[in-house]
Parts: sequence; C-alpha cells; structure tokens
Amino acid sequence: MTAERDADVSLTAVLTLSGPARDAPGTLELHGPLEPLLLEAALARVAAGRPELRGTRPRTVRRGPGRHTLEADAPYPLGVLADLLTAAVPGPAGEHGAGGGKHRILARRQPVAALPELLALTPLQRELLSDTADRPQQQVAQLFQRWHGPLDTGRFTAAWQSVFDHETVLRSAFVWDPQPRIALHARARPEVVRHEHGALTWQALVEQERARGFGLGRPGPLRFALLDGAPQEPGDGCVPPTDVLLTYHRGLLDSRSVRLLLHEFYRAYLSASSPHGGERRPDLRDYRRWLSAQDPAPARDFWTRTGVAPSAGLPRARPGAVTGRQGTGRALARLTRAEAARLADWTARRGTTESGALQAVWAMVLFRTGGADRGPAPVGFHVTLSGRGIPMEGVEHIPGLFDNPLPMSLDVDPEGTVSALLRDVRDRVLDMAAYEWVSAGQIRQWRGLDADAPETLLSFEPRPRPLEGLTAQLAVQGIYVEEAAPVGGRTVFPMDVVAHHDHLGGLALTSVNDRGRLHDDHAAQMLAQSARLLRELPGSAGDSTTVAEALSTLADADAPRLYDRPTAAVDRRLVRLRGAARPGAVTVCLIAPPGTPLDRYADLARHYQGPEALTVLRADVARMPEAVEALRPLLAAGARPVLGGFSGAGALACELARHIAAGSGRAPLVVVGAAHDADGDRVCGLTRALGAAARRAD
Repeated sequence: MTAERDADVSLTAVLTLSGPARDAPGTLELHGPLEPLLLEAALARVAAGRPELRGTRPRTVRRGPGRHTLEADAPYPLGVLADLLTAAVPGPAGEHGAGGGKHRILARRQPVAALPELLALTPLQRELLSDTADRPQQQVAQLFQRWHGPLDTGRFTAAWQSVFDHETVLRSAFVWDPQPRIALHARARPEVVRHEHGALTWQALVEQERARGFGLGRPGPLRFALLDGAPQEPGDGCVPPTDVLLTYHRGLLDSRSVRLLLHEFYRAYLSASSPHGGERRPDLRDYRRWLSAQDPAPARDFWTRTGVAPSAGLPRARPGAVTGRQGTGRALARLTRAEAARLADWTARRGTTESGALQAVWAMVLFRTGGADRGPAPVGFHVTLSGRGIPMEGVEHIPGLFDNPLPMSLDVDPEGTVSALLRDVRDRVLDMAAYEWVSAGQIRQWRGLDADAPETLLSFEPRPRPLEGLTAQLAVQGIYVEEAAPVGGRTVFPMDVVAHHDHLGGLALTSVNDRGRLHDDHAAQMLAQSARLLRELPGSAGDSTTVAEALSTLADADAPRLYDRPTAAVDRRLVRLRGAARPGAVTVCLIAPPGTPLDRYADLARHYQGPEALTVLRADVARMPEAVEALRPLLAAGARPVLGGFSGAGALACELARHIAAGSGRAPLVVVGAAHDADGDRVCGLTRALGAAARRAD
C-alpha cells in the first residue's frame, strides 16, 4: 500500500472558563509556534463575524518560547478563536519532499499560515448533518470506475492536487462555533492509497472506506483508493486494470459534482503542468450569496398549496412490530441496452423522459401496495432534483452539494391512462423545478409534515457528459476509463432507488433499504416490479392503456409494510474508550461533533500515555442537555473531567463546559488540538496537551 499525505505544524490550545455566564472571564493558553500575523488575522475574523466584538479583544501575554496566554475579561468566543488558530495550515510555499519507500511524506518549511474562511451552511447541508448526526456512515457516498491501462500513482496524485488547488469545495471542512459552519481552507492534499492485488477484496475495500467516514474538521471531502487487478501472464503485453474507488462526503459534494471533478482531473492528468490559473469562480461562496438573496415567499406559497398527503406512502406495519433486522439491504435490476433504448424512445415520443417514466412507474408500484381494488388515491415519495436549474450564471459548473431530495405527490387513478400519469409526473416536476433550491426541511416546516414522510427516494443519475476529446487523448497513452458508477451505501430513507446508465448502455437500478424499517424481500420485490414495468410498457402500453391494466401484469405478492424506526436499546452518546489506570484519576472526555467517526478517537486512545480514563461524547448544540445528562454519573461522583477534541470542536466543548459549570459551579478545562491526522503527528500533540491539563485538574 502506498499513501500520500502532508505533515503540518501543530498548535494546541487550553481554555479556562471562570463560570457558566457568557460574560465570565476566561483565558486561552496557546502552546506551539504562534505567528503574530496569524493571531491578528484570527482576531479580525472573529470580529468580522460578530460586529458587537469590534474594538474588543483579549490581552496577549507571552509566557516564553512557544507559549502565549490570551486573557478575556469581557464576553469573547475563545472556543471559536481556538478552533481558528488550530485549524490554520501552512501555505504551499517552501515545500520540499522527504521520506521514501512505501509511504512518501511531503513535508514543508514553515511559511505564514492561512486561516480558513467561514461560510454559513445551506438549509440542505444543515438538514443532512442533523439527520445523520449519530450515523456518520450515512454521510458517506462512493463512486467506482475501472481504469484500463497504465496508472502512475504520482501523476494521479499530482493531477488531483491541481484540482484541489482549483476547487474551493475540495479544501473545505466543517467547524462548530458552536453552530455548524463550512471552513474553506487555503490548502488541502488529496488522500490517495493504492493497494496491491490480493491485499483485500473489492467489497472489503468499499466497506473499509465507508466505515472510515471523514474527519469533519479536516479539509478534503473526497479521497481515492486504488486496487490493482490480477497480474497478467508474462509476455502478453497487457497492463492489468485498476479499480478506483472515490469516497466523498455527502454534506459537501454530490455525484454530479464528483463527475465534474473527474473531467477536470482527466485534463490535469494529460497535462504536463497545472492547467488551472487559480480558484474557480463562481464557487460555493457565490452560490451561498445567491441563495441568501432569494425571497422564500413564492416557494412557501407553492409548497403550502401542493404537497404530500401524510398517508400517501407505504402502508404501515402494526404499532410495535419490528423486522428483527438491522443494517442495509441491497437489490439490483437492469434493463439491457436494447430495452433502455426502447424506453428512451417511448418516453421521448410522449414528451417526457426516462426519469419521468421511473417516477410514474414508482407511483404505480406504491399505489399497488395499498391494495389492488381501491379507487383513486394519492401517493408520495421523494425525487432528487439537480438543484442546478436556477438563474445563476455558471452554476452548472460549480461542484458542491446541489442534488436536492424534494417531496412529490401524485393522484393515481387506476382507471386513468398511463399516458396521463406520465404527463402529470412531467408537469409536477416542472413546477417543482422552479423552487428546487428549497430544502425538504423548509417544506416540512411550512406544511407541518412529519419528518418521516414520504419514505422512499428516487434518484436518476444524468447521462455521462462526453469527455470532449479527452477519450482520444487518453487512448493515445493506452488508457481507457469506464464511466463512474454509484456504489450503494447507507440510506437516510427507509428505501432509496438510484438509476444510472452503465458503461454497456444499459439502465441499472439499485435499491438500498434500511432493514430495521423495510424487509429486504419487499424492497427487492418493489424494485423488480418497477424494472418489469419499464421493460414492458414501451411495447404494450397504448394511448388508452389504464394504470390498472398495466399493473395487472404483475404477479400477486405480499404487500410491503413500513415499520416504525427502531428505538436504540442503549444511549451511545457517551462511549468509553478505556478505563483509568489508577483509582481517582480524572476522566478525559473527547468531544465528537455531529457525524464524526469514533475511530478518530480510537487513534488518540492508542497514543495516550496518561493514567486517565478516556471517553468520547457526541455533542450537538441543539441537544446539549442530552450531552450533559450523559455525563451525569461522572459529574455526580465529584469528578472534574477534562474536555478535549480536534480543531472544530473547541466552541462545542466550551458550550458544554458552561452547561457543566451551571450545575456544578466549576467549568472543566477545554483542550483543542489541530485537525486529526491519521499518521499520529497531530494526535500526539493533542495527547500531550490533554495529559498536562489532566494533571492540572487532578
């Protein structure tokens, strides 16, 4: 296995709060090299985000080499300042290579560091982070492609570095102040890991990368894993193919964006030098400004007049019933190239699209689950709109999170024609597209809908964009890359269906279901019925064919039932990593912002040398009382914990410290280190600071 990464200078911060009040004095101790220009920039950044603080700044006292104390007598967000300072990374100047062998580390001299620029989340991003706060794997999505021909790892990494330098979103991360925000960093390095053939199976690699999740405070929402194919016979002259797995964070990128980035990558790979002249504009900052300028009143009026009936989804199982299963189920169906071409021709002649046909067929299948003999009834499900059909110049070229799952409601009449249903779907989608920048959460708030309705999601990946001459240029170098295909992951919905055109020209349908809410065989049955209708309707449905007649071709089967969301047996908000090595030792409580994978903290536990107990607490500003309650047994025993975390958790930890002080009268120390680094450089810096703080608290 080979890897590429970077090593950055580490700065740690220790915060002391004198009490629970926001105007209580506090101090921030900084350990490590602190550039005066960096501190001034951080103070200015805090003041820019909080106009009431202009003219207010903490006193700075130099305690010695690499030791500074900032003292605040007036209200000041020291946690936010700690996050900014520990998140700063050196710029690209002064790079030099170091190391060798299988792990080549790119080290740097120490130029002036750059602060991240903070950006408000879109409603769509905010809802995704909230919905998946306790299930980090649901924030992860993946694409797969097969690379035929020679693949040079260094050239591959350099090409992606060029794209990272050009695209702001690839240098973004999340930070909490204590509300979640996007942090746009000046520099980020792509993570590329190559595995030799036989080191692990493809499925094991997919699961491994999915389980890793993302360190939300570290820039780089896209990473790459390469798996070499089987060696060819000697003398045949063929290079074995390489499977490329692209893993990305769904809070910052969608699949369309990753495909856009792949086009940039191919150009960079073919170029001897960087093809870019700087950052892309417009970018997600410009989109956020456009979004903030929109008047929500017309969208609110549209969605309150139309919407989804609360009972329009799958029939419910009896209250209290459970599936007895957990995890994720998957099912596959496929239309051949000829069947897909026939479907495309049939929909075009009816003034609609393949995605419209899928939506109409899904409405019919959902209608059938309520009983074959019923009359007209509403059905509801989510459909993914591109989010890019907005009047903003250049938005189609901006990578980011735009794919937007919005609720669709249709009235299905069994005596109505299939053609009429297709037209209804088309017109409904066109109406929705006028407001595709609105999030599903906003719609629920406007209409008072239950958060779980409707329960299924349809997504239709667009046809791959032509490579505009890049295919021929790659072929000259003996390279052919298959089109990227989605890899089914965890689902926020009880059931997702994704359709895409594969590299053979067929139409692939993949369903992913939550086994705790829907049985695997029922999900597979609904997918198979949909695929059958998509195959048969182009050849059998005339202008007068009714919905009932089309559904009559489907075999009788058990009706799917949707089960209530399983209740967690144990509150896993507080997770114990290890016990104390001696009686009476304090507890170090590591703060995990929403969606942070816990393996980030297992690394720290392996490096930590002190006798203190180590725990991880999932903290969220929206659920801070629950976080304090999880610590109640520890606090009741009279212990004074030390709170700590990687950069991005400082403001959350300070908020928790204030809540603890409100109950006990004493605020615990808060320690913040640089963003997590898988190879331990920053982990060790944070463990040393945590150990020193624990000795002070003991």
